[in-house]
Amino acid sequence: MDPDVRLVRIRRYIETMPALPVTVGKVLEVCNNPKASPVDLNRVISVDPVLMARVMRLINSAYYGLSGKVTSLVRAIIMLGLNTVKNLALSTAVMENLGRSENFRALHAQGFWRHSLAVGVASKLIAKERNVASKEVEEYFIAGLLHDIGKIPINSVFEDEFLEVMAQSDRERTPIFVTERELLGLDHASVGRLIAKTWKLSPEVIDAISSHHEPLEYDGDHRDLVYTVVLANHFANIAELGFSGDRYPAPLPDAVPSHLGVDIAYLDDIEQTIHSEIEKAAVFLRIAEVNT
Repeated sequence: MDPDVRLVRIRRYIETMPALPVTVGKVLEVCNNPKASPVDLNRVISVDPVLMARVMRLINSAYYGLSGKVTSLVRAIIMLGLNTVKNLALSTAVMENLGRSENFRALHAQGFWRHSLAVGVASKLIAKERNVASKEVEEYFIAGLLHDIGKIPINSVFEDEFLEVMAQSDRERTPIFVTERELLGLDHASVGRLIAKTWKLSPEVIDAISSHHEPLEYDGDHRDLVYTVVLANHFANIAELGFSGDRYPAPLPDAVPSHLGVDIAYLDDIEQTIHSEIEKAAVFLRIAEVNT
């Protein structure tokens, strides 16, 4: 099949995907405002019964282990924090759009999402280690969580071909994005970029999704975030935290840890913390699954 025809079919698939809910866009807008307060966020969430129920389900989940049930939305937002609510809103919206089992034919859904969570969590911890401003740290989590999102349309639209991509990647021990280009004429990073732009995600997240396999070719303004996702993805692959189809990732360029001032040894040291944080983040996805 001609690569241009494949791209047209991918674009059609993305065009038929539901847009992110209006409320999610408003939540992102509020949380990105330095002057925002829990009361501001309450005004947005209180008009969306589904999101409000998810916030309340999260604060009252077994993970938080509170002695008494929280019934006030404002109190829940205060206790969780604006950035946690932001992550919940975006993560559950993504799961609602792309988390359904029919979107996972060649890929294993649980392995894919665990890998995605691992990269999001590791990206966030690297950002904290580098003293990134707390307001920006959550953007690192979102970029890591969504870095492989382009694999879902590819494996949904071209299931048999994507199975062959993974098989050939295994046989020849090549990175999956290289085999995607060879067999399909496109790759999951470029498809992920299309999704991110359709959803009007931030420029930083779009760049991280687009460039997480070829960081040395990136010359934009968000090198710190892009390189962080690259390092986190490399670690998640070699530590086998989940699985998204890439058994033989490309070597990590020396420039990445050098630029960040953080190396794999640091992530090895905090691997147990990463596992713990993955379980925490997975609560978001389990809450989303209730409605999918």
